[in-house]
Order: sequence, then structure tokens, then C-alpha cells
Amino acid sequence: MQNLTFAGDKSHPLRLLCLGAHSDDIEIGCGGTVLRLLDEYEETSVCWVVLASSGRRDEEAVASAEKFLTGAKRKEIIVADFRDGFFPYQGERVKEFFEGLKVKTSPDIIFTPYRNDLHQDHRLVSELTWNTYRNHLILEYEIVKYDGDIGNPNLFVQLDEATCQEKIGILMDCFKTQQHHDWFTPDAFSSLLRLRGIESKGRYAEAFYCRKVVL
Repeated sequence: MQNLTFAGDKSHPLRLLCLGAHSDDIEIGCGGTVLRLLDEYEETSVCWVVLASSGRRDEEAVASAEKFLTGAKRKEIIVADFRDGFFPYQGERVKEFFEGLKVKTSPDIIFTPYRNDLHQDHRLVSELTWNTYRNHLILEYEIVKYDGDIGNPNLFVQLDEATCQEKIGILMDCFKTQQHHDWFTPDAFSSLLRLRGIESKGRYAEAFYCRKVVL
């Protein structure tokens, strides 16, 4: 197992773009990694984008993002109102949204859903991420759910137990509307973190699909 680090001085500004189709996607997929980066890099700016949210989920999305981004030097939280479950059928509007995003930010690291995720909204967000950002480090995250699409990621970010507990704690505190799902539980989230930790010869980890990287 080869350990790699992000290049550059840790006091140098680091720009993150976090993309989620739904209001809990980013938190589930890469929340621990974001917390670790904010802890390790003093000058981090984050653009946090949720594409489908409405009603109480708007409030949950903003509250959760604020908690995750406490350590950010600069932050922008964007919550859009595309119709949940219908992204492919409103593709032109979603594409135009991404074109506007491209003008707004040019990040060092982009977090987006896995391109082979079985949820159609997640897949479109991933596809448009690659269409929009052609020369960026893109890490595709995974989301545990009913579909059974957890695969074999190739990049791991190891996390300590405190970071894992912080991630899970925010998820459970902020997303009350999701707790009727039998997969939205602390043990489900911690199990995946533990599994990816084992696979990366550590204790806990989040895992990603990295399609292109230059060393």
C-alpha cells in the first residue's frame, strides 16, 4: 500500500468543491474527509452544493453544512431546488446550473458521487462533474443504500475515531427526516467506515474512485 499526500504547503489555500444530489449525500460520502482536510489545511475554502432539496430538507442541508464547515476559512453553501428523482428528465436545466458553477469556482479537489451509482440523480451529477471540470482532481464518493451498488474503490482517506464520530453525530443530529430509513443508522455508517479502514490497512477510512491522477 503506497501512502500519498496532497502536494503543497499546508498553509497554502486549498479550494474544495463538494457536490451532492441530495441534502445528505456529501455528508455520507465524504464528510469525514472534509473534516480531516479542514483540520489539516489552515486556509481552506469550500463551495458546498446540494442540487435537490425542499421544505425541511433545506433547513437540514444548511444546518449540516454549517456544522461540517466550522473550520473553513471561507465557505459558500448553495442549495438548489431540482426535483428529487427526476434529474435525467430535467437535464438541460441541471447542465446550465453546472455551467454557472464552472464560472463561480475552480477547485483543487472536487467530491462528487460515483459514476456507477444506481441512483439516477447521483449518476447525472457525476457525469456533469466530468463534463464541466476537465482538468481537476475529482474523487467520486460512495453512498450506502438499498440498491446494493457498493463496489471496489481505489483511493482511501484514513480517519481517526473522533472524526468518524463527529461525522456520524452531525448526520444523526441534522437529518431527522431521514431516520425512518433502516439504513440511516450510526451502525450502518460506522460499518462502512470500518470496512474501508480494513481494506486500507487502518482502522477507519472513507473510500473514493479516482479516475485520473498525476503524480
